[in-house]
Amino acid sequence: MSPEYDAYDSSGRLLAEDRAGDNAPPLSVSELSGMLKRTVEDRFGHVRLRGEISGFKRAASGHLYLCLKDDNAVIDGVMWKGGAQRLAFAPQDGVEVIATGKLTTYPGRSKYQIVIERMELAGEGALMALLEKLKAKLAGEGLFAPERKKPLPFLPRTIGVVTSPTGAVIRDILHRLADRCPTQVLLWPVLVQGQGAAEQVARAVRGFSEMAGDGALPRPDLVIVARGGGSIEDLWSFNEEIVVRAVAECSIPIISAVGHETDTTLCDYAADRRAPTPTAAAEMAVPVRAELLAGLTDMGLRAGRAVRRGAAQARERLDMQARLMPTPDTLLSPQRQRLDQVSVALASGLRPRLADARAHLGQASGALRPALLRQQLARAGERLDRLRLRPENLVRAQRDCATAFDRVSRHFASLNPDLPLQRGYARVMAGDRLVRSVEAARAAEQVVLHFHDGTVDAAVGQAEASAGMAPSPSARPTRKPRDPAHAQQDLFS
Repeated sequence: MSPEYDAYDSSGRLLAEDRAGDNAPPLSVSELSGMLKRTVEDRFGHVRLRGEISGFKRAASGHLYLCLKDDNAVIDGVMWKGGAQRLAFAPQDGVEVIATGKLTTYPGRSKYQIVIERMELAGEGALMALLEKLKAKLAGEGLFAPERKKPLPFLPRTIGVVTSPTGAVIRDILHRLADRCPTQVLLWPVLVQGQGAAEQVARAVRGFSEMAGDGALPRPDLVIVARGGGSIEDLWSFNEEIVVRAVAECSIPIISAVGHETDTTLCDYAADRRAPTPTAAAEMAVPVRAELLAGLTDMGLRAGRAVRRGAAQARERLDMQARLMPTPDTLLSPQRQRLDQVSVALASGLRPRLADARAHLGQASGALRPALLRQQLARAGERLDRLRLRPENLVRAQRDCATAFDRVSRHFASLNPDLPLQRGYARVMAGDRLVRSVEAARAAEQVVLHFHDGTVDAAVGQAEASAGMAPSPSARPTRKPRDPAHAQQDLFS
């Protein structure tokens, strides 16, 4: 072997082969990755990292993928679905957090990463930064705009309350409502803190908004979202985006009473009215019943005074108008004078009319003498005599009628079309038409002969005939001997 080859062999061989004294067998990539994975997991089984979230993604499976970074380094992180569901806030890019978990490697990418089991905001400053970022986002969408606010009803019949059923908040609200104005209350029990509280509050608000007006339970006229005071972490469920959007989209007016006077949440900005305390929310919801009754009584008294004052003023105006009006004697004196004149004229006009009527009655009564009446009665009796029915007149009229009827009967019998058939004639018919000529018989070809004692069907031969001439012997049809009883049925016999 040449020296040149030996020099090349010492720096690197073309083919790998075992050499004497070599105790480091080659490892596969998978073996090395597994060794690194075990080393990293054994050495860093539990770590807490502080960093800023970057590249946050939520997979369809529910797992969370993100990066944690600081000024000089970055590490990948993953949080499985179970841990993601227990998060008390919604992760976002730019939020500084403290993640607790264990380090591991991902052989498929030759990367190391942290499997996050718990993640918390890195101090109150990070929490406030997240709050301000979410507030700016929702305000940019117009969820806090004043024109979206709905007016509260003056006297709601039913109030829906979203709060914990075991806290002091619901008791304070019910006590204040009973003191001011007893009202029907529907409680939707929810968690107001911790895991799943935001989802329950949002579901309750949407549930009240979607209730039907004619359902088994009355639909609330007003909704109160309430919770007692606490730290910003305790009130964080009411800063969640899902709660804020549910409150802003609710079709029922909402009062937000979360925390005490110094506490402010995003739910307060989205609600139609903010109350400093749950008790103040109850005071905003309903008026004082005693004040209402006193106001009604006062308005009734004022209405009565107004009616009486109006009646008095109307009476005064009537008296003033009555003093200005003329007296009845002044109004009726012309009519009375006119009546006297008409009465005198009527009396003087009736006397001539009465005299004329008496003269006319005397003339008419002179014509009604008994002799004239007896004469008219005699003339009427003579006319009645002349009109009386006598037997000889009836007999003569009956005889005349019988003679006329006999004459008409004989004339009718002479016009009977079947009478000539008694003398041996026949009537030729083609269907419902009467055959009157040879041309019509040839056209029909089949005719019916009507005799006085019945009918016979006959076929028309092609005999030559003309008006006034007998057919030639050669054209005359040959007659067969017939029975004498049926001799009349032959057309040519």
